[in-house]
Amino acid sequence: MDTTAGVAVDAAGRADPARRWFIVAWLLLCALKLGLAVWLPLFVDEAFYWQEGQHLAWAYSDLPALTAWLAQLGVALFGPTALGLRLPFLLIGALLPWLLVRMTAREFDPASGWRAGLLLLLLPLGGTLGLLALPDVPLLLASLLCLDACLRALRRVEAAVAAELALGLVIGGLTHYRFAAVLLAGGAALLLLREGRRALARPWLWAALALGALAWLPLLLWNAQHAEAGLRFQLIERNPWAFDWQGLRLGALQSLLATPLLLLALLLAAWRGLRDPCPAARCLALCGALLAGGFFLLGFFADRQRVSFHWPLPGHVALLPLVPAVLAGWARIWRRATWAVLALGQALALGYCLMAALPQGRAWAAVHGLYPANFSDWQALAQRVRAQRAGLPPETHLLAADFKLGAELGFALGDPDIRVLDHPLNRKHGRQAQLALWGLLAESPRALPRPWLLVASPEHAGFDGEAEYRRWLCAQLGGLPVAQVLQVDGGGKRFWLLLAAADGTPLPACAAAPATAAQSPPAAAGARSRSAAAR
Repeated sequence: MDTTAGVAVDAAGRADPARRWFIVAWLLLCALKLGLAVWLPLFVDEAFYWQEGQHLAWAYSDLPALTAWLAQLGVALFGPTALGLRLPFLLIGALLPWLLVRMTAREFDPASGWRAGLLLLLLPLGGTLGLLALPDVPLLLASLLCLDACLRALRRVEAAVAAELALGLVIGGLTHYRFAAVLLAGGAALLLLREGRRALARPWLWAALALGALAWLPLLLWNAQHAEAGLRFQLIERNPWAFDWQGLRLGALQSLLATPLLLLALLLAAWRGLRDPCPAARCLALCGALLAGGFFLLGFFADRQRVSFHWPLPGHVALLPLVPAVLAGWARIWRRATWAVLALGQALALGYCLMAALPQGRAWAAVHGLYPANFSDWQALAQRVRAQRAGLPPETHLLAADFKLGAELGFALGDPDIRVLDHPLNRKHGRQAQLALWGLLAESPRALPRPWLLVASPEHAGFDGEAEYRRWLCAQLGGLPVAQVLQVDGGGKRFWLLLAAADGTPLPACAAAPATAAQSPPAAAGARSRSAAAR
């Protein structure tokens, strides 16, 4: 294999087709993600990161600051729209495959580089990365920068290597608590390799580590000032730390998202890489195996109530540079099957996003039990709230029953200061302390001056059925006003709008069944959803 201008060339002088496939797939994915980012309703976490960005700080109760900073940068530069919010993340997501291509080509050969980049593009969680404004995007950027710097340090430690490592460490420390796993895996890999131990003796590397450690200072100071609320949530409150065989289910889901044949190739790549005489291959195998294997084992003891299937992604990406050599040894039919299953997996992931982006898709999903509740038609809800408030006194307070509704309505209405009730969801997702710090936690709504308009959803998690939710809401409010019910996405989600008038009339006592008025039929709700999406 010869190279010309960084392009793999075979004996006949033809460019490696993997380069062409990579560029075509990258351009197509960028275009698709850009279009989806325009139409896809905000995921609830995206809305909360926007809300954090409207209250800029060095750290928050759930995360360090970088995700909120990027969200604020997006809306400041590109406008307060879903696309504007997501653009910084889309740009980072578009950069990641090229970083992997460069790293793999340098350590092995250009052909392996293009193939590794193509693998990342077709990996369902990898190719869609950046579509949503989530911390996983800068987290993978930090992981790749650190991995690349470590591979370069195995040969020689110099100022450029230390600068790249410091950049990755700072980005990771400002992104997520979960970056600590990347630090542990990378540190263990360097200590286990003779070349790594030699690199750790160089002062440049320690200078980079010192800068990286400073990035954790805002998060540590925030926890010190707020009774370790963030650390307690991440390490204690969200994790049972008791063995449960349900971890197998989580592991199976992680495997399916990597696609079965690629997962087999990843396992073989790790096995062979650990025995490879090349230090770079051993480093990649160690980092990937420790990260992916560690998160797989953690699934038996840690949080299984919240989404965590994406955690091993940095480990899988660390192994991708080793996979082309594994696939080269397979029969052609198995190589083609691997690429075909990967492409199918990516098509399904994008298809799900398309379904969630279209009102008709969400309505179809609601009928078939696949409703993406976190991508509800928040614009239709905001439209109804605007119409309701237009006929109310200007001093009417707007309340939300939980942080999800508060953040989504806040983004749609341009109001980051909507007060929120003391809902179990706030604690489940580690947002209660942050809401209290902002002064947005309505702990005693009965004492609130009237009039107020409360938006609630009986389908948000935390209660065993609507009757229990109604009792909780009645206890919070000291009564239960007549609810106007809005159904969106063909009945996939219901919202209650409850009004307490200014005349001091006592709220109606809790009834055995919810009192409702002006209920929107599913068809009408679907039409409103389509109209809102078109606007």
